Amino acid sequence: MSSQLISTRQRLIQAALELFSAHGVSATTTRQIAEKAEVNEVTLFRNFGNKHGLLLAVLEESAAFKDLGESLVRRATPPGNVYQALKDYASDSLHALERVPEFVRSVVGEADQFPAENRRALGRGVTEANRYVAQYLATVIQQGHLNTYLPAEKLASLLNGMILGYAVIEFTSEFHELWEDRDDFLENLVELFLHGAMSSSTESAINSLQRGFTSTEVADLPAGLVHEILQQARKFGVRDYALAYVLFGAGLSTTEIISLQRSHQIYDIQGHFLQITIPGFVRQVPVNQWILGKRYGTFTNNPLIKWLKSRKDAQIAMFLNETSTPMSESELETRWQIWSEGLLTPQGQTPAIAQAQQTWRVEMLMRGIALENLSILTGCDRTQLQPYVRRAKEKAALEQATRLDHKPG
Repeated sequence: MSSQLISTRQRLIQAALELFSAHGVSATTTRQIAEKAEVNEVTLFRNFGNKHGLLLAVLEESAAFKDLGESLVRRATPPGNVYQALKDYASDSLHALERVPEFVRSVVGEADQFPAENRRALGRGVTEANRYVAQYLATVIQQGHLNTYLPAEKLASLLNGMILGYAVIEFTSEFHELWEDRDDFLENLVELFLHGAMSSSTESAINSLQRGFTSTEVADLPAGLVHEILQQARKFGVRDYALAYVLFGAGLSTTEIISLQRSHQIYDIQGHFLQITIPGFVRQVPVNQWILGKRYGTFTNNPLIKWLKSRKDAQIAMFLNETSTPMSESELETRWQIWSEGLLTPQGQTPAIAQAQQTWRVEMLMRGIALENLSILTGCDRTQLQPYVRRAKEKAALEQATRLDHKPG
């Protein structure tokens, strides 16, 4: 094929894309396309047969989404910031669609008028976009930076489907109040994927503990057993006592606790708080003075504060091991096993460290905290917290029944 013929073909494709984008497919004539490409109409027919043949070439040869997909794939090595990569991809995709709004309207609204070959080409274009996104997701999942319960291909289809759906609503609706603006949509879209269908590996570990042993089972510990574990920890020194205090007094997971730094502590006469800064989760939680009816110090003088004041090292980590280096999750779990050795739950089992977090959540609900506020403190949604709500109601019912039994008939 000669260079002149290639140039003519590309001019026709570009002219068609511009006119389709400005006026839609149906409203654009082959004569307008030929005039814009500066060729005669016969040349258009010779190259593409008819307008739908030209549309087929536009759909198949437009490299916009291929380029976007390839750019996303390149960001997988090294992985970098997954949240930002996905948000940039979604934003760039919307920008690409916004440059051709009439074309999008036509493709969506007039697709039933297109030949089957054109509809298949449209499907192939979407499939190609999905393939690149799936390649990126598969890479970061394999690298351990994301966990998911859906295949990468399905995740990619969901992501691109939502992006296209948003664009169609934007281009075809005169009025809607779905999102404040496009950035609001983008942030919620990426949050849904990172905290719903997918999660960061760190967050996944947190969520597995947040949900307990199963998604429906909550096994909080009785007050007497909690106090016994705390007293056992106290015997092993100020650090162990502080660790147990944070487990039961702040409701944090092992992952969150080992990620704490000394600077994450905030306290004054009004309260004692910890800032959780795991990627994707920045929130503050209170450190309770009271744990299941027993007080453990004050806002300015409690096991955690005493531990930090006793430190003479320059390490930034809040908790250190015996070699004065930051403590790992496995080391924290070992400390728990030491404190709880020989103790049994009402179910006759050895207490598990995840039950400390469960106990805190149930206790907070028993004290009357609103579910919305507990959601803010824990970073869990209402669905994840429902098992704790049920357990708190069960305990409240048992307590009421017990009180009634003590009343004379």
